[in-house]
Amino acid sequence: MPEAITAIDSHAHVFRRGLPLAPVHRHAPDFDALLPDYLALLDAHAVSHGVLVQPSFLGTDNSFLLDALRASPQRLRGVVIIEPTLDEAALADLDRQGVRGIRLNLVGLPIPDFARTEWQRLFERVRALDWHVELHRESRDLPVAGQPLLDAGCKLVVDHFGRPGPVPGDDEGFAWLLQSAATGRVWVKLAAAYRSWPDSRGNAACAAAQALLQALGADRLLWGSDWPHTQHHHLADFTSTQAALADWVPDAGARRRILVDTPAALFRFD
Repeated sequence: MPEAITAIDSHAHVFRRGLPLAPVHRHAPDFDALLPDYLALLDAHAVSHGVLVQPSFLGTDNSFLLDALRASPQRLRGVVIIEPTLDEAALADLDRQGVRGIRLNLVGLPIPDFARTEWQRLFERVRALDWHVELHRESRDLPVAGQPLLDAGCKLVVDHFGRPGPVPGDDEGFAWLLQSAATGRVWVKLAAAYRSWPDSRGNAACAAAQALLQALGADRLLWGSDWPHTQHHHLADFTSTQAALADWVPDAGARRRILVDTPAALFRFD
């Protein structure tokens, strides 16, 4: 019997030291983030389900993430990093294993030419599987990186508030993100505010969350712990990231949709 959904953490990572690293990577953690530790945190915080996102430093070798999905198939879903040339059969196999999207972590990297044939073919397959494309990029580049994904008809999930600047209200990329809500195919993860602002529960983060809530509604927002908070694990823990959601979204009904209804539908939890 599937476990009842009490809350879904829509953004976390698992890895261990010594795994093969991507040829190009910004950093490599010197600690482990193991599945039993993550599941124990979910249990301790009354979070029933989680979504594991492939870390950028592991590149397209998703084997550690897929092992975690096999270990807890009812409780977990995954978002992977792949080459655009991955064939239809391989993508269908990933879907059977609980994968629900592909991640484009483009921080520090050139933005691909999404008009190329291999990308357009991949986006067609993503749509056929009812997957989404998850985009991680600073807000200033969201129009350039995100619009082609929407033009291709994909569901677009934007990481970490859209990575806006210090003052979201003066940020043209963040403004594009708010305007893109009109497509009905954009979701934003309320996660890792500490990657944009020193105070994750301060005025800037709260203002950004409220702007996103007004533009997209709770049916297009997700919450993520960003565990284990790579490069920021000295500033955050699971408890503080969970508690921040109540500051960002004071309304309990909206929080429930963000924690349960919206991610359950997007990631197709049974």
